[in-house]
Amino acid sequence: MRADAATPGYLPGPVRAGTWHIALGPYTVAPQGLSYEITVTFTYGEPGETAEPVYPPDRAAGRGRNWYRGDCHLHSWYSDGRRTPAEIAARARAAGLDFITSSDHNTTSAHAHWAAEAGDDLLVLLGEEVTTRNGHVLALGTEPGTFVDWRYRARDDRRWEGFARLIREAGGLVVPAHPHAPCIGCAWKFGYGEADAVEVWNGPWTPDDEVALAEWDGGLVASVRDSEEGRGWLPAMGNSDAHRDPDVVGLPQTVVRAADLTREAILEGLRAGRSYVAESRSVSLAFSAFTDDRGAGIGERLAADPGTPVTVRLTAEGVPRCTVRFVTDQGVLFTGDPLPVSGSGTVEWRTTAGHAAYVRAELRHETAVGPLPGVMAAFTNPVFLGRR
Repeated sequence: MRADAATPGYLPGPVRAGTWHIALGPYTVAPQGLSYEITVTFTYGEPGETAEPVYPPDRAAGRGRNWYRGDCHLHSWYSDGRRTPAEIAARARAAGLDFITSSDHNTTSAHAHWAAEAGDDLLVLLGEEVTTRNGHVLALGTEPGTFVDWRYRARDDRRWEGFARLIREAGGLVVPAHPHAPCIGCAWKFGYGEADAVEVWNGPWTPDDEVALAEWDGGLVASVRDSEEGRGWLPAMGNSDAHRDPDVVGLPQTVVRAADLTREAILEGLRAGRSYVAESRSVSLAFSAFTDDRGAGIGERLAADPGTPVTVRLTAEGVPRCTVRFVTDQGVLFTGDPLPVSGSGTVEWRTTAGHAAYVRAELRHETAVGPLPGVMAAFTNPVFLGRR
C-alpha cells in the first residue's frame, strides 16, 4: 500500500502512525493448531498523492416506470473474485441487465473503480458483502465508501443491530445472502428482524435454495398471521454471486418494477417487493390478481372481502415446458400442465381471499434436484389478498 496505489482489496493512502493489526481468517484449523509467520517490510519512497475517488452516478438512462433487471451480488478481483470491474460490466450487459451491485467481501476498495464501467445503459450500485463467521449479508446500495465491519458473531450482544442500522443510514438495504449455503460460516444465524429482503436464490438452483425458499415462504405465512400487529413481510431476491469462470453473471437476476433507473427508485422497488426472480433475460413474467372492479400486481395487496371471487393470472415467456405452480399460505394449490415448447403461455386460477391470504407463482423445469421438485426457472414475490 502507498499513497497513490494499493493491492486490490486495500485502499490507497499514506501509511499512518499508530498500532496496526493483522486479521487472520482461516476457514478451518487442524487439531494440532496452525503455525504461521508474518513479515512486514516497509520501503520508503516518494510521498505521492492520493487521488480523489470518483464513483459511479446514481442514475442511468431508464425507461420511466418499468421493469428493470439486476444482479446485486457480484465479486471482483478486489476481494476473492477473478474478474475486473470491466469484465463484470461486459458480462452484465451481455446478460441484459440494467443494474448491478458491487459486493466484494469486507471491503469497499472496488467502489472507486466502477465509474468508468457505468453508463446510460448500466446503473452500478455500490455495497459490500459483510462476511461474518455466522453468515453473510449484502449491504446493498449504500453510499460510496461505506464500510460495514464483520468482526462479530450472532451471540455478541446487539452488535449486529448496530451495523444493520448503519447500512440503512447509508441509504442501503440489509439483505442476508444464501442463508442456507453449505460453505463454512455461510449459514445465516442472526435472524431476519433487521432484514429488508432476503436472497432466496443464489447462483444455479441447488437444494440449499430450496430450503431458503421454504423458510421464506414460512415467513410469509407468519407475516399474514401477524399483520394486525403491523409486522411487515420480507421480499425475496435472486443473485448470481459470480466470482470467476464458469460463474454466470445474471443467473439468476431480480426483475424489479421501479419508477426509473436510479439508485433510489431501484432500492425502493426492491424494498417493496415489486419484483420477481428469473434464470435469464429470456424469461419475462406478468403476474396479477383481480376482481371485477380492481386489481393488484406483485408486491401489492388486492383489497377484497373473504368470499369475493379472485382471478389470479400469470403470463410467461421464455420458459419452454416449464410447469406453473401457484403457492399460497395453504401450500401449493394449483399445478398446471407444462407450457408449450414455445415457452409462452397464460395460466389463470380462481380463488378467494378467504381461501388464500397471498398467492405467488413458481415456474419449474422438468429436471428435478434429487427428490425435490423441478429446478426453478422463475418465481415471484406474492400478491396479498383481502383487507387488513
